Amino acid sequence: MNRLILEQALSALRTRWPEAKPCAAMILGSGWGAAVEIFRILDEMPYSCIPGLGTPEVSGHAGRLVLAEVEGLPVLIFQGRRHFYEGLGWEPVAVPVFISKSIGASMLLLTNAAGGIRADFRAGDLMILEDHIQQTGSSPLIGSHDPFWGPRFPDQTRIYDRELCTRLEQAGKEAGVRLSRGVYVAVSGPCYETPAEIRAFEQMGADAIGMSTAPEAALAHAAGLRVCALSCITNRAAGFSPAQLTHEEVTATMRAAMPRMQRLLAAFWKRHHEEERTPR
Repeated sequence: MNRLILEQALSALRTRWPEAKPCAAMILGSGWGAAVEIFRILDEMPYSCIPGLGTPEVSGHAGRLVLAEVEGLPVLIFQGRRHFYEGLGWEPVAVPVFISKSIGASMLLLTNAAGGIRADFRAGDLMILEDHIQQTGSSPLIGSHDPFWGPRFPDQTRIYDRELCTRLEQAGKEAGVRLSRGVYVAVSGPCYETPAEIRAFEQMGADAIGMSTAPEAALAHAAGLRVCALSCITNRAAGFSPAQLTHEEVTATMRAAMPRMQRLLAAFWKRHHEEERTPR
């Protein structure tokens, strides 16, 4: 990974917001963009102004970096993500994690849209990631070792922070939003999976599938950030649904689920703020 590109991205942020000290960060995946409406927005800048990040090519990703506040908590929000399948290498995927860690964030909340593998999942269900299966065929940590990302061989026994997962679960109860827990399998995309691949992933223990999140989670955990993640199940995966899979179905389901997602996130950030300021 090209460290110079990451440093240039960080420099652009510090030039725009020299006093910014967010203690947390969030990446909004496909269809999650309207979640910013629960925050008090202080300022924003387009991804195109951030070297190495660039403009997302996928609909449902606004491509804005937002400096915001919720419950008195300063938060850095990446409104849209870059994907490895866009063909620009791992740097656009790594930039949000690098910036978040470098500017002082201690935790990262990841969100995504996912296909449901588990039989009880229905469109619009929300899942807390307990673990993931990395099937992208590559890793952002390939290359010369950079100590910023921790040891050469980072442990991944517990990528998703237990305490943060519990806070998400508690926030769901407070907001009246039903949550499941499960394992997410990450593939490279951009093709949807074949029914045979889905059957194989089901046998491997995957509950939901998507084209993101696991690389960012692995990077963030290796760098020392606390990580939690949410999937919105937008459709049944290939072979479990009679309908043809389309991105339009994904975005339509996300729009319908957004009020519940906003309630959940509002309750989570409130609880997170209260827990973090309570002396231990």
